Amino acid sequence: MYLPRSLISHLYQHLFKSHHPLSPQVLILVALEPDALCACRILTALLKRDYIGHKIQPISGYDDLSKAGETMVSPMKTQNGGSGGVVVCLGVGGLVDMSTVLGLEDEGDGTDAAGGLEVWLIDARRPWNLGNVFGGDPTDVPGVTNGSGRVRAPEVEKGKIQPSYKPGQGGIIVYDDGDIEEELVKERDAYCTLLEMGEVEDDYESGESEVDENIMESIEHIQPNSRKRKSWSDGEGEELSDDENPRSRQRRRSNSNLSISSSTRRRPPNGATRLDRGISASSRASTPVQVPSSVPPPQPSERALRRQFHKERRKHNAVLQKYYSLGASYSEPISSLLYSLAEDLGREDNDLLWQAIVGVSSLELYGRSMTGVGISTALDSGGSAGWGGERGERIRQVLRDEVRRLNPPDPNDPTKEISRGEASGVIPTTAKSPTDHSIRLSPEPRFLLIRHWSLYDSMLHSPYLGSRLHIWSDQGRKRLHKLLAKMGVSLSQCKQSYTHMDMDLKRGLRQRLLTYAPIYGLEGLVPPAPSAGRGREGWGFVRSWGWKACLSAIDVGVIVGAILEVGKSGIHLTLDTGRQSWNNRSGASKASLTDEDGKLEASEWIARFWEAYDALENVEALKQALPTAQHLHRAILRTGTSIIEKRQIRHLKAFRMAVVKEGPDVGLFTHPAALTKLALWVGEAIAEQERDQKGRVGKGGRPTPLVMAGLNEGRGVYVVVGTGGGGGIVDFAARARRKARLEEKAKAREAKKVERESKIREKEARRRDEGDDEEEEESEDDDDDDDSSDDEDADMEDKGYGRNRFGNAFQEVVDETNARVRIDSFEHCVVEVKKEDLSGFLESLSMKAVVG
Repeated sequence: MYLPRSLISHLYQHLFKSHHPLSPQVLILVALEPDALCACRILTALLKRDYIGHKIQPISGYDDLSKAGETMVSPMKTQNGGSGGVVVCLGVGGLVDMSTVLGLEDEGDGTDAAGGLEVWLIDARRPWNLGNVFGGDPTDVPGVTNGSGRVRAPEVEKGKIQPSYKPGQGGIIVYDDGDIEEELVKERDAYCTLLEMGEVEDDYESGESEVDENIMESIEHIQPNSRKRKSWSDGEGEELSDDENPRSRQRRRSNSNLSISSSTRRRPPNGATRLDRGISASSRASTPVQVPSSVPPPQPSERALRRQFHKERRKHNAVLQKYYSLGASYSEPISSLLYSLAEDLGREDNDLLWQAIVGVSSLELYGRSMTGVGISTALDSGGSAGWGGERGERIRQVLRDEVRRLNPPDPNDPTKEISRGEASGVIPTTAKSPTDHSIRLSPEPRFLLIRHWSLYDSMLHSPYLGSRLHIWSDQGRKRLHKLLAKMGVSLSQCKQSYTHMDMDLKRGLRQRLLTYAPIYGLEGLVPPAPSAGRGREGWGFVRSWGWKACLSAIDVGVIVGAILEVGKSGIHLTLDTGRQSWNNRSGASKASLTDEDGKLEASEWIARFWEAYDALENVEALKQALPTAQHLHRAILRTGTSIIEKRQIRHLKAFRMAVVKEGPDVGLFTHPAALTKLALWVGEAIAEQERDQKGRVGKGGRPTPLVMAGLNEGRGVYVVVGTGGGGGIVDFAARARRKARLEEKAKAREAKKVERESKIREKEARRRDEGDDEEEEESEDDDDDDDSSDDEDADMEDKGYGRNRFGNAFQEVVDETNARVRIDSFEHCVVEVKKEDLSGFLESLSMKAVVG
């Protein structure tokens, strides 16, 4: 089921009203990423204010999620002696069948499968598992009446929760950010139709054995590619064996959900079946002229009905298959969705707003866009406007409006506000007063940690500026020096701490960047000057903690991400030299395997989660973790420069590939998120090289995808990350040509329809005598299906343009080869491959389509 955006507070209000001191705790399962961390902070703040007990459980991957289902979720079920309750999933489980992973599937004994558990699923990853979205309706009881004897209005309609829905009945409920209502109309109709068609299978089973075998063969034929994990299964599917009976075959679930499980099937009202409706509809359509009452209208043969049934089933399965094959993408950040919940409850304040801003800002650091994990090549308005396109900018604009609403200017001293530089474009570095905890808008340049580094180091380690100046080469460093010289900033000035720079230089920095940055192709380096039509588009966010600190949202995202990827104790200062060095706890220097199953690594990641969770509310902890963030980005610059200078990037058929297996920083990149940052840095550098050499980027304006592998010597595996082409530049001319072609086909279909109706009238007499024209009638229907499929393909092509399809490609390679692969990350473009199997894995991967 899914909860529409307009009813976002419906479930929480019921939880608040029904909670009492003896109620079970709310269990919160949280992914190890900044966006989910911020969303957890918002939710726990709401629960604390309402005195609702809760427990937080970090989840590192699907294996962890499965264990949490066995040890924490299952004991809460009423069948196991629990009292039910609420489980909230933040950033986990959106892509898999959660009823299988958490053990909530129907066992066929007539008991409540959910066991009184209500699972709230909040995730920004796409595509959704449609079984979570449209299945599992606990209120689906035909013919239920109210007190007056009338049939009660449905509380859930085609998976959509209605205002009359009464929470507390159990099941999986997906929070919709608007995408399901607007974009999944075809998928919803196809899924719900397949649910109803499932009852016909049961009816056929009571017939002849030969008919039963034919139907089951057809059902097996139209099911999706049966998937089998090489290491562990997260519910993405199991192969069906021939000795299973039809009932057990129906209960099997798959991640693609093209095979609809019996636990979510619904019987049509009043006992009507799809077959009954097909017969009556067909008979009505076949009698356009008056027929004597003594002659009964001809009935389609049983064979024709079966053939039509399987044809319809294949058609709907194809719709779902296309949806799942689009590739990965990201929708609205879940921290923004949780802030909308707080706003709907009337609980919004500066603390919750800041958590939402940090969560939204962190997506750019990991390349998470509306087309999956990848870089964006489109020139944007600067600042933090580098991801999400038009929708991302709308979300940021709403946050800017919230900042103005909750942080109004002081009416008693307007001149001081202007003199502090917010109106003149100087980024703030200090608070207004010792008690100032406000959030302000700031024209943030696309530098890294500028308030905590020198201007030179901040520019040097900026992924945006570094890729466009070719900072990895001596020529690129000279370009940086020339840019600073043109701006009138000496090297001695820019290499000291930014907060100690000359005030005149800081006041004029933004205007000088606007003047000289376009010379070097850096149009998006800083937000443009406000105008009557634009306002403060591209401006970032800054918060003060009195005299303690002044941090931007991007700064906090960088620091929290570094804590999750490296940990506070990842680096230490040597007492004799005072220099920073990497504390290699991953065992990269050891020849023997110390953590082959990854349990020690997962426990260490969970410990880092709590460090990051505390740091979000503790500015002193954020300041202490600054050296960790700086060390990580120095390592990214060093390693990326080494890869490019040593020409370690290989160009395969479908993507480029690089392997990190030696060097002083190899231990840092055993974490998938740190390796993703390195891959994005190298990917942007390659895209700029292509632009300089060929005058364009990749194919169709999309950079060539990149696969980055990092060696984890302690576990004997390579962590592999696939980054797609990102947003890219859409070929609007090609889309216009396609639209014109589709309009021509629509006109041809209309003409064909008129001609077909005339033929039907001529053949009506023969149809009453014999059913020989059934094949011809089916071929005409096939023509309609072919024409409509063109429209659907074009629509899907628009939706899936440039999407990251590495998750689909990785699964195909696993199915086809004997490579030992572990797919455990919630990012399906991240896998672990055994050290000895990497070459064969990449060879097979090079033949797959990795970008939509």
